[in-house]
Amino acid sequence: MYQPSQHDVRRFFCGVLAKQRTGAVLTPIEAQAATWVDAHPEYHAELADEAAALARDYAVEDGRTNPFLHLSMHLSITEQMGIDQPHGIRQAVELLAARRGSLHEAHHEVMECLGEMIWASQRSGLPPDGQAYLAAVRARATRD
Repeated sequence: MYQPSQHDVRRFFCGVLAKQRTGAVLTPIEAQAATWVDAHPEYHAELADEAAALARDYAVEDGRTNPFLHLSMHLSITEQMGIDQPHGIRQAVELLAARRGSLHEAHHEVMECLGEMIWASQRSGLPPDGQAYLAAVRARATRD
């Protein structure tokens, strides 16, 4: 399994924005990422300066959103939906998007569920619980 480093992830998203700006051909995964880069123009300045992006620290205590983590979560959810893993996630996210009137807003809610699953896994030392994650997304998709 490919496990990119923090710098790999940052270079990837900076490269996506650079390719978009020059009109270069994007790979399929870059095209998916470009959708989310476009949806977050507030991150463009940070993505445009790769050297600064590689050096920057996004400490939780600073109260700033880490754009690379945020975009990575969008991309992860897109990939999960594409392969429907865990089984049922595509339907749950689509239902949530329909209820919220926006796939982007649905993704932001799903990110909270994904973050909770990862946090619980790290805290317990157990593998991520895909079924609990799916149940959390379904709960959001079915409540008013």
